[in-house]
Amino acid sequence: MSLNHEEIFNSQMQISGSHSSVSFDSKCIRTYKDGELLLELPHLWSRDNCPCDDCRVVATQEKSFILSSVPSDICPSEVKLHDDFLLIDWPDGHQSSFNLNDVLALSVPRHSAPKRWGADFLPDYFKWNDFLKDDSRTCSALESFLANGVIVIDKAPVEPDSLELLASRLGPIREVLFERIHNVSVDTLVYNVAHTPMALPPHNDFASYSFPPSAQALHMLVNEAEGGNSIIVDAWAIATQIREEMPNHFAILCDFMVPFREFDECNETYAVAPIIKCDAKGEIESVRFSNQLMQMIDPNQKGIQQFYLAYHDLCTRITDIQNKRSFRLEGGQILLVAAHRVLHARESFVPKGKRHLQDAYFELDNIANKLILLKDKLSL
Repeated sequence: MSLNHEEIFNSQMQISGSHSSVSFDSKCIRTYKDGELLLELPHLWSRDNCPCDDCRVVATQEKSFILSSVPSDICPSEVKLHDDFLLIDWPDGHQSSFNLNDVLALSVPRHSAPKRWGADFLPDYFKWNDFLKDDSRTCSALESFLANGVIVIDKAPVEPDSLELLASRLGPIREVLFERIHNVSVDTLVYNVAHTPMALPPHNDFASYSFPPSAQALHMLVNEAEGGNSIIVDAWAIATQIREEMPNHFAILCDFMVPFREFDECNETYAVAPIIKCDAKGEIESVRFSNQLMQMIDPNQKGIQQFYLAYHDLCTRITDIQNKRSFRLEGGQILLVAAHRVLHARESFVPKGKRHLQDAYFELDNIANKLILLKDKLSL
């Protein structure tokens, strides 16, 4: 069967008690349920995503078919519906079969959307042993983490390098130039304000990397110092406020290139990037903010006056007490933050008692993957 111009071919039948139909023209296939459009599938999409064994590597389920092997104006010769399956015959004799329920499931997010913090928000607490040994509790913890961007793991060991043990749940540690597991105390080499008793403003670590670590675990081994409360700030919520109230500021923060640098006697990291990054849908993906690592900007850079007005607005909101959540991190507690979303900070402290924190970095993709694997395991 051949097509002329936009001629439409229809096939109708009953599916699961509902009147369903399919039509196609020279550009796409359309499926309907009770007269309403359900799916619109471009022909190149349908051919490229054929799930048959001839188009896939059976052992790995990877795609072996490559789109350049068919013409760009490919069009089916026939399309049918059978139960919940869409059956497509192609001019070269190839046949494709799609489960419509599987196709519809592609629009369902793999993870819940991030939640906004309430005025009295504090992170959920989960016990160390439960987190490492109880799959159900780990799922609850990771779901809370992905939704809120932060959790606290309580009753953790106070032995140094215990963060290595989290790899079984969070995936491998992401190494950076400045120690695999980083020690933060006033007794270590001072190359960063974190190694002093001074207040540490809200920030995410390694803004000086082209792709900063996306998750960070801060493990308090001992905290006998007066003061030094931990602070968290939801930078995505603040960026959303700016987008709603000052869209010009938001656009500048998405476009203006800012330099960041971190270094010591042996290493240097340097990156130039906008403060706010959005994905292809316009959703906020990351906020890169570090007052201490931000470098002097060329005053001749185009748009610098507008940038500094927007940056002042951002700084004002980030340092606003209403946007901060403060709590004390005790020895044996681990603060886990989604570092592209949640900024962490610390109040100043009196360095009379011992205060020793270790931190290490992980990747959000690995954490999200672990949640999927655990859910699959629990559903068996």
